[in-house]
Amino acid sequence: MRISKLFGDFFESEKAGGFILIACTLLSLFLANSFLSENYLHLWHYQIGGHPTEYWINDGLMTIFFLLIGLELEREVYIGELSNLKNALLPISAAIGGMLIPAGLYLSLNYGTDTQSGAGIPMATDIAFALGILSLLGNRVPISLKIFLTALAVIDDLGAILIIAIFYTKTLVLTNLFISLGIFALLLAFNRLKVRNLIPYLIGGAFMWYFMLNSGVHATITGVLLAFAIPFGNGDEKSTSYLLQHFLHKPVAFIILPLFALANTAIIIDSDWTAIVEHPYTIGIALGLLLGKPIGIWLFSLLSVKLKISELPEDLNWKSIFGVSFLGGIGFTMSIFITLLAFSDEEHITNSKIMILISSLVAGVLGLLYLKTTLKKTNP
Repeated sequence: MRISKLFGDFFESEKAGGFILIACTLLSLFLANSFLSENYLHLWHYQIGGHPTEYWINDGLMTIFFLLIGLELEREVYIGELSNLKNALLPISAAIGGMLIPAGLYLSLNYGTDTQSGAGIPMATDIAFALGILSLLGNRVPISLKIFLTALAVIDDLGAILIIAIFYTKTLVLTNLFISLGIFALLLAFNRLKVRNLIPYLIGGAFMWYFMLNSGVHATITGVLLAFAIPFGNGDEKSTSYLLQHFLHKPVAFIILPLFALANTAIIIDSDWTAIVEHPYTIGIALGLLLGKPIGIWLFSLLSVKLKISELPEDLNWKSIFGVSFLGGIGFTMSIFITLLAFSDEEHITNSKIMILISSLVAGVLGLLYLKTTLKKTNP
């Protein structure tokens, strides 16, 4: 199977980005619990324009991350794995299972409580971490498995975006929402008129972000909408979409996501931190990521093939799909992101972050060890 240059670049940047995220997380946890703790925490709470630094990272810079996700999704839909319905239905089925089962497990413990809004937390997969772990296995990993995990994670991110837009919009200012969507419609018209210059789209995107931010809908949604307004053309190396996607890979992997990790894992860990296992919402997160994700991804993949909805690529088997399904339980970036939207209580947020980190670590180790064993046998 031929692997495109852009996918190769994407895989390499996400792989390296995953390792940097691990380093940033460890550094942030160390600084937050060291003698520098007060100064370090103040850095992320420092006010800029009436908002703390972490606000501009989470609501501003992360919009660029979602723009990249949107561009990747657009490429997958037009000319990638998702362009062929038969091929697309396997990762789509896997992603659906990987969202529904974790949410169901979480709600089984939290439905009707003040923490039921956290059901979206274990539904997400961190694409950078997942691909970073998979890359540790080197050339034993079939190309089809890399593509399956990438498509699964991108669809998963789309699901997370829809969940954010639908379930985590608390108030709605229709005037600002309509202005933002009006700008989006204008950018789509530019696309139809074959305007290839990127500047009008970026300026329009900035205004669209501002009005979306003040509409009540989370502003990061703007990134995905903007991605689909930017001209794709035939998707070659001269297309506007390709050029922007290629440009964004490294800033997102090496600047934006590391900043997000640093800002959002500045967690002070108390001596009684193990008490997090006493809460239904933290148990729900752990069950969702460690059980719900692998069960949902593997089971829905199996069902889609058995029902002849999709086909399993020739170089894959159910053991490798099962191993990758554990990597789907690495929530990290998206899980933390949804935590910030789901909860307002600082204790809930902190406990959830700790459980996300622990569960993601366990999921990554289990997936790595399982795949190391099975891929050695099937792909020497």
